[in-house]
Amino acid sequence: MKDKIIVVTGAASGIGAAICRRFAREKAKIAMLDMSETALNVQTEMLRAQGQEAFSIVCDVTREESCEQAMEDVIKRYGGIDVLVNCAGTTLRAHFADCTVAVLRKIMDVNFFGYVNCTKAALPSLMERKGSIVAISSIAGFAPVLGRTGYCASKHALHGLFNTLRAELKDRGVHVMIVCPGFTKTNLQSRALAGNGGPAKDPRTKYGKESSPDLVAEAVYDGVINRKRWIVLTAVGKLSHLLCKVSPALYDWLMARNLKSS
Repeated sequence: MKDKIIVVTGAASGIGAAICRRFAREKAKIAMLDMSETALNVQTEMLRAQGQEAFSIVCDVTREESCEQAMEDVIKRYGGIDVLVNCAGTTLRAHFADCTVAVLRKIMDVNFFGYVNCTKAALPSLMERKGSIVAISSIAGFAPVLGRTGYCASKHALHGLFNTLRAELKDRGVHVMIVCPGFTKTNLQSRALAGNGGPAKDPRTKYGKESSPDLVAEAVYDGVINRKRWIVLTAVGKLSHLLCKVSPALYDWLMARNLKSS
């Protein structure tokens, strides 16, 4: 990864920031994208203070023109893009019956179309350099999660997009990887939306031990190096994936029982 150009969205905190740190340790050049300018600058300065190459771009992934400009800025500064890590996201804690259509659209705008916008803008350079596209998804990308209908829908959509994109880009030498972390300790949940679009008041539900952003970042780095197609993290994630394939009804029952009691 030395001197490779890595673009990470949602880079100001959590998993995105951890991915930036992991690639920076290998002397990659890091372009950090996020909406939070203050937090973004803090993360960028931390990397620079350690002698690592990084710069920040304020980018709203829901706006196509913002993503296009961000990728243009990266290419102008570094000459191209070798790895795009789509990590920017938001979440929703509400049953479908309690959600407005507007808030469901908002979740899709960030979690799905944000990935579409960035990938579309970076794709010409990624094809030219035979690079890698990483989509940070979730257990919710292949399994139902009680009270997260909008979030699950956005992550399921990612799988349809990137699994198909992988097939389309096979002959162009572009690597596409979907990463499904389990419950991970980040500040994402503090920004969760309620069904009406306001801050979620219900406590977060989770099952099993939380992972850390650094463990997710290590898995992403290893996956890019080895050009893996698909990574499911944590024991709960792997069990959920298996159960959804072999016994969906049992998974539904276990998920509902455990999340209701957590």
